[in-house]
Amino acid sequence: MTVSIFDISSYLPQNRVSADYFAQYAKDDDLAENVMFRSPAYRHHVAADETAVDMAERAVAGLRERHGEAVLDDVDILLTHTQLPDLPFVGCGGEVASRLQIRPEWILDVHNGGCVSFVLMLKLVQQMMASSSARSALIVNMQNAAGQIFVQEQVRSTAQASIPGDGATAALITRDGGSPVLGIETRNFGEYAGDMTYAVTPHRKYWEAGSGQGRVAFTEHKISKVLARGNRMVPEVALAVCDRIGVPSTDLDALVTNQPNRIFLRNWRDALQLPKEKHPDTFDECGNLFGVGIPHTLDQAISEGQVQAGDTVMLAGFAHAGDYAAAAAVRWGGRGQ
Repeated sequence: MTVSIFDISSYLPQNRVSADYFAQYAKDDDLAENVMFRSPAYRHHVAADETAVDMAERAVAGLRERHGEAVLDDVDILLTHTQLPDLPFVGCGGEVASRLQIRPEWILDVHNGGCVSFVLMLKLVQQMMASSSARSALIVNMQNAAGQIFVQEQVRSTAQASIPGDGATAALITRDGGSPVLGIETRNFGEYAGDMTYAVTPHRKYWEAGSGQGRVAFTEHKISKVLARGNRMVPEVALAVCDRIGVPSTDLDALVTNQPNRIFLRNWRDALQLPKEKHPDTFDECGNLFGVGIPHTLDQAISEGQVQAGDTVMLAGFAHAGDYAAAAAVRWGGRGQ
């Protein structure tokens, strides 16, 4: 079954933070010169009192401004991915539905998928619509860890702290329309899931009280493995979709990937033999938006004319330390078509 992206909308928090903020706290760090942690010029941080649901509502606002308050009336499926849930145990999907005043039959808080959760949720929507009478679906991605985890006093001096940014996106998916999803490829690599680890000094479980502040744990060895995996995985899934839809990678009009760092961006477009102008890039303005990176970069590329009606766009990326990779091809038909 074919589903279509009706439209997509983004939200970036008002707090635009320059690299100088982190430079003032920087300390000697063995990873400071690593290509994975070369800082973007800017990133946006959530406000102290801003919740994931607030971000979702603000992302959806763009859809309603363009298409009217009734644009979500037929939403039967709501899928959300939140990088840092506001509450343990409970996802935010139910509260998002309440805030938006919609009553979908299905509400799923998708926790896995990471930086390619948007593509994973596209596939879930496709399967759910194929087996039901659902009319449309709303996919909401929220990245809210940068302004909460990476500005902590013990974390902001590390090389990794300046890379993430915050933001949210909302995409309305319909059964038919002018922007069909032509093909999707998803691959799981569970053997790498354990390479994503949490560190705190002194050691404790993340929910236990203590003086140390938690962060993602990186080592030179682990980074080398992640670089090798990412460089291989993303072209592989993108080329698999190209083969399936009969479009050589060189004929793609745009490649939209997650935005982890400059080295990955360069290597991915080189592997697909695409020029830089066909690979939209939001890294220097937004940093690594994790799961928001692909949909936000697509939204920006559409708004800036880098993606136009009739273009074949490849969405591709990998998640965490390489436990998941996914790609999807879309023929863009215009907003609300």
